[in-house]
Parts: sequence; structure tokens; C-alpha cells
Amino acid sequence: MLKQYFITAYDFTDPEALNRRMAARPAHLEGARKLKQSGNFIIGGAILSPEGKMIGSSLLMQFATEAELQQWLDAEPYITGKVWDKVEIKPFRVADI
Repeated sequence: MLKQYFITAYDFTDPEALNRRMAARPAHLEGARKLKQSGNFIIGGAILSPEGKMIGSSLLMQFATEAELQQWLDAEPYITGKVWDKVEIKPFRVADI
């Protein structure tokens, strides 16, 4: 049975943070597409500032084990590229409606 996770990740706030996000974004989106095809990615998108600037991400993901979740985190371009500063992961259950 797949375990679901709600992930909130806020970007670093230094002057180069948005540049790092934009540089890592193609690899991040390609990875998300692969995770969507494999059934791990449920939904996700950018958190925006009041001015509409990307300042983080929210995702609903699912993995068979916490080890698979950690494997994804270890390779995620927004983590390896120092885009996400604070990442919070909470167990989640999508309502069956």
C-alpha cells in the first residue's frame, strides 16, 4: 500500500535563490513528469508570494516505503541545487470521494 505525503518546501531567500530555482527547474519538472507516470506524484505546484514570485513548492506524493521517499529527496534537483531551504513532510491521506 502506498503511503501519501504532503510536502511543503520554501526556497532560500538569498539574492540568487530565484536564479538557482530557474536553473534547476527543467530537471525538477522532468523528474515530476516521470514520478507522475510512475504514480508517485499526485499533484504539486509553486507557492507564490503576494507579488506572484515563486517562493516554494507544495506537493502531494506517494511512495511504497519511506526509503523510496528518501531516495527521491536525495536526488531531487531543488534539493541538490540548493533551491529548497526548509522542507516539511507530513503523512497525508487523500479523501476517497
